Formats: sequence, C-alpha cells, structure tokens
Amino acid sequence: MVVRQPRYSKEEFARRGDKIYETQVRPQVEAGNHGKIVAIDLETGDFEVDSSEIAACDRLEARHPNAQIWIVRIGSRYVRRFGGRGKRTA
Repeated sequence: MVVRQPRYSKEEFARRGDKIYETQVRPQVEAGNHGKIVAIDLETGDFEVDSSEIAACDRLEARHPNAQIWIVRIGSRYVRRFGGRGKRTA
C-alpha cells in the first residue's frame, strides 16, 4: 500500500473539494443518487459515485494513482455520522 502525502493544507483541501463538488460534480450526480458517496480527485476534477467509499476511491485511484481524493455523501453535509439519535415518540 502506498502512503500518499497531501499536497494541500487541510483548509485548502476542504476548500478545493467543496468548490469542485458544488460547481462541477453536484449538478451531474444529485438526481437519483441521494445517500451515495462521490469521490473526487482535487487535481483533475474526475469523480466516481458508489454506495461504498472504498469502491468509489478504488475506481478513481485506478484512473489516477496519485489522486488527492475528497469524499462527499450526496445530499448530506456529512460522510459519516457519529453518536446516537434520540428515539422518536409518536
């Protein structure tokens, strides 16, 4: 396994990822993919959509071995959610 070194600060990584998602990727993937994962290469703008983070990243890395990958869950602000939710009462 190759350990890839980030080429951007955390802030720049997030800024670039959010910008590419909002301006280029979101209009193409939002319809019919709610809840799926999109993996985006920050340097090329290429992306992969899958229900699995690993599958999306693996396909993207197969095309771009040195990809700087930003991951977004379509239709959500969060890729993962930690902690429990309260039970709903009727």
